[in-house]
Amino acid sequence: MKNLKVTEKYNNKKLIKFLLDNIDGLSTSTIYKTLRKKDVKINDKRTSENCLLRTGDDIKIYLPDNLQKKDLNIPIIFEDDNIVIFNKPIGVEVTGENSLSSYAKKLFSNNINKFIEPCHRLDRNTSGLVLFARNQTSLNILLDAFKNHLIEKHYICVVYGIPRKKSERLESYLFKDSKKSMVYISDNLKPGYQKIITSYRILKINQTKNISLLDITLETGKTHQIRAHLAHIGCPIIGDGKYGINKINKIFKLKTQALSSYSLTFKITSDNQLSYLNGITIKQNQVPFMNLL
Repeated sequence: MKNLKVTEKYNNKKLIKFLLDNIDGLSTSTIYKTLRKKDVKINDKRTSENCLLRTGDDIKIYLPDNLQKKDLNIPIIFEDDNIVIFNKPIGVEVTGENSLSSYAKKLFSNNINKFIEPCHRLDRNTSGLVLFARNQTSLNILLDAFKNHLIEKHYICVVYGIPRKKSERLESYLFKDSKKSMVYISDNLKPGYQKIITSYRILKINQTKNISLLDITLETGKTHQIRAHLAHIGCPIIGDGKYGINKINKIFKLKTQALSSYSLTFKITSDNQLSYLNGITIKQNQVPFMNLL
């Protein structure tokens, strides 16, 4: 619990403004969550409203540590004047409040060139490499490169089961149900389904645990494609609460999918500002999830 006194500066100001300014690391969403639970008291009376304050008001807010916004410390894998590649941890959004993007903007806020924008996204609970542009020209080139498959992304994951082939190019069809935040896979084309192509290569297996470490590449990039496609062939990603097997996830004590964007290879052959990157591969410093094997 935190006890605060309203100063004259915040007379006739909104409660949320006061709390954001006076409690380090507090996010707007956390405040609204706390208000809904009536865990804020003004002069010893519980409130759920973003009301106006008066000088001298006593504020008490009951705020569990796990609801406070965590300070981020996200490693940079590669950096030059045109691009930055971060290694995003699990649990961090690429955009939005307290996201990788907001972290990057704050990190570069003191630079002469403050421009920094993400070129692609990862799911909140998928870790790994995220590419940012340091200027508008680079951003335009990189967005076009992703669109034309000139940046090859490799993912690493651990699945339950051992695929029947050492490597395979999987072709299926995906339907996105936005209301349920789920996707569905079919081997046959159906109304509303779009073609997906996912390729895998086995890197390592553990026969005793019945698990495999896979290298994944995508020719299409649909929502939850890797997770759903691997589950469709009977090899769900360990820790995946949506497309995986809960009892298996519990055995391995994972609550988030063992899936990470592991490397980026540039294939920019045009004569432009980023042509020097052609043929370069940037990888994570360590192979993820080896401890599971």
